Amino acid sequence: MSIDLKQLRYFLAVAEEKSFSRAAERLHISQPPLSQQIMKLEAELGVKLFARTTRTFELTVAGKALMQEAAELLGKMRMTIDTVRQIDRGEVGRLRVGIVGSAMWGPIPSMLEEFQSKYPRVTWTIHELGPTVQYDALRAKQIDVGFWREPRLDEDELKRDNLKQELCFRENVCVAVNEHHPLAKQESIELKDIADEPMLTLALDKSSFPRYLIQCCVKAGFQPTVFQEANEPQTLLAMVGAGLGVTLMPETTSRIGWPGVVFLPIRNPPSANLYITYTTMDDAPVVRAFRNIINPAA
Repeated sequence: MSIDLKQLRYFLAVAEEKSFSRAAERLHISQPPLSQQIMKLEAELGVKLFARTTRTFELTVAGKALMQEAAELLGKMRMTIDTVRQIDRGEVGRLRVGIVGSAMWGPIPSMLEEFQSKYPRVTWTIHELGPTVQYDALRAKQIDVGFWREPRLDEDELKRDNLKQELCFRENVCVAVNEHHPLAKQESIELKDIADEPMLTLALDKSSFPRYLIQCCVKAGFQPTVFQEANEPQTLLAMVGAGLGVTLMPETTSRIGWPGVVFLPIRNPPSANLYITYTTMDDAPVVRAFRNIINPAA
């Protein structure tokens, strides 16, 4: 049996109009090919769909049943086509976003707000993970995009794992000191000005960013003395507020008021740029739509 949607659409037009001529006009075709398609449909089905006399034009019992089924089928097909097109535009689906905690103090919340406004039918979830865990999650397709900071990944490593990394947001590093620290009154400082201070840092074995910051200190001419490590930035800032040491943070951290903490700009500062990473193996429309929020030219 070979029945196509065009035949059903033609049949439905005739059934609704109760006239071949009006149906042909509605379909913008001539009447002979319309009649031929209906006859072909009846032959395929092996039933009469219309009871024709010189005075009447009515659907048979089989025709009435097909009219209902055809209307539902064509309606579902239109909905399916609309959904497929929406999916292709990234308007329907899910987005799993991996982030480092400090990224939520920067541009990510406003990006998510804009994305939700433009794509209300996309379900998205946030997964707060370190860079290494995000990398593994991207390769395992457990998240769709990841956000983490410097240092930028090696291009050969990215290509090997079918990933791509793009600059998302430029940002510098600043120094957080206790409000009573002698440096707190300075408008800006050199990185080497904290050479003799107890350094508070994120866990060195869980992220490349704190190790990168240690290397920035080495390049500035000193090896910092790491006093304490912590898993969360807010833990470090609480210790700074208690006068236990200093820490290096992305500048956006200063947008939130931390009791007893002063954030100092660094002259010639290290970068704390934020990058987005995603797989190149699956050109997911939802990911593409999200990237367009970040960079309309992407």
